[in-house]
Amino acid sequence: MLRSRLSNQKPYTAQGFPAAISSPDAKSKLWDAEQTAAYLATEQVPELPTEDDDGDLLERTEAAAFLDVTPKTWDSYKRDQRIAPHLVKVKGVEHCPRAVLRDFRQGPAAPRAGRPTGSGDMVPRDEIEARLGELLDADPALTIATAQHELGLAYSAAARWLPRLRGQRIADQVLAEPDLSVEEAAQRLGYPVAVRRAAVAAAQMVLRGRRMLPYLQQVADAVAAAGWMEHQDVAVREAGDVLAAALVLDAAAPAPALVWDERYGWRTALSRRHPIAKNGSKPAEGEGMRYLCPGEQQPQPQQLLDELASPCAQP
Repeated sequence: MLRSRLSNQKPYTAQGFPAAISSPDAKSKLWDAEQTAAYLATEQVPELPTEDDDGDLLERTEAAAFLDVTPKTWDSYKRDQRIAPHLVKVKGVEHCPRAVLRDFRQGPAAPRAGRPTGSGDMVPRDEIEARLGELLDADPALTIATAQHELGLAYSAAARWLPRLRGQRIADQVLAEPDLSVEEAAQRLGYPVAVRRAAVAAAQMVLRGRRMLPYLQQVADAVAAAGWMEHQDVAVREAGDVLAAALVLDAAAPAPALVWDERYGWRTALSRRHPIAKNGSKPAEGEGMRYLCPGEQQPQPQQLLDELASPCAQP
């Protein structure tokens, strides 16, 4: 009777009618039965509880928000045996108890369909950037959980790549519009406030690296012209909280490798395979490792070559 009256007369459009209890994004709107009955009987409308309760029933968009995933990802999660038996329908709308969602979130990671237990990243490492970039461009609010589910990534990989990719896109926007700040670019790209700080920090590193790249490539070309290595395209990478770049030299060169660090400038390195310390720490000088052109972050290429060739710079 109450449902029929709501459908036929649509009293919920009247001023003062109780607000719907369903999510604003929900396809089917629901109202609290006690509030609605009181309103229709012209009685005082009771207040709804303000605190979350384990027995609260959350519909699709609310459940997705609770788990920090997209509604599409929730459609996959709800088939999990930790959730599926607990789903209930209210007026034809599927709901899940809050307690079930909380236990699911705190338990083992939700399995991706077809992903063997204990397996690593499902996407080949050299495809992660492109595949994750496609998802991010389609959904600026892409979460780590959704990236894990869609691509089978480990949490650490998704958490590492997402800020980096957002930073790259912010940097592209700033370089295209120099008057734009990184914060403004992040907002324009639609990145949520919660992830903006990490994205802006990543963008600032990307911009510093791109500004240094022409100089670093000039040095690399000079080293190659001196016959100490084949031509190399310089790649600037993150080493802890700083930027660094490495040039791997030939066996006949005065050192196995050259490393540039944005804090300390140029130095030689003893390892061709791992010339840059992962944590960005400053290597101790001695035993074949030497800082070149001390105090100068960007010495002229010929000045650097002369010091590298000097006997005191050789290991």
